[in-house]
Amino acid sequence: MPHYAAAALVTIDTQVDTLDGQPLEIPGTSEVVPNVALLCQAFREARQPIVHIVRLYRSDGSNAEPLRRTLVSGPTPMLRPGTPGRLLATGIAPDDAADLDDQLLLSGGSQTLGLTEVVMYKPRWGAFFKTSLNEHLRAAGVDTVVFAGCNFPNCPRTSIYEASERDYRVVLAADAMSGLYDRGRSEMQNIGVAVLSTAAVVSELGLLAGTLTA
Repeated sequence: MPHYAAAALVTIDTQVDTLDGQPLEIPGTSEVVPNVALLCQAFREARQPIVHIVRLYRSDGSNAEPLRRTLVSGPTPMLRPGTPGRLLATGIAPDDAADLDDQLLLSGGSQTLGLTEVVMYKPRWGAFFKTSLNEHLRAAGVDTVVFAGCNFPNCPRTSIYEASERDYRVVLAADAMSGLYDRGRSEMQNIGVAVLSTAAVVSELGLLAGTLTA
């Protein structure tokens, strides 16, 4: 069972360029953004950690997977540092959040967006691969990770397996994740992932937030 008092929200690649109709379009991502935003707000109100995981592709494609190097180094910028397309989708970051610090992120640093909210760059599919995500979560006392965001079959799925391998309790917010399909849902449940709705997670966070203000 999830431990919401020790939970963190991890959003995956929910950036402008991955939205429907954008250069690196992942169909269905625009549709889930409102639910990702609801989760972010619920975690903020409960004062629980949020980590936004992003991709950034250098113009020469040198930090991309070999599969994508030609694509992302082409004439159309995709998640390229300095471009609006690499920003978090509207409604996900705090209203007063600063622009992304590309240099800091590409160097492996985490950028603070709020009291309990940071952004991290990942160089490959998994959010734990060559990042400080595990150290960050452990330092915050997290034992449950709620995943939301972009394109379940690739980066979220990999990140979920990585979290499971590190003995985190894992929640997949099904209606806040693009690309989720029936067999994938079953496969996640088969490895102990709690596949829940955004409303169910928000409700639990609301109860937690209520204890903070009571």
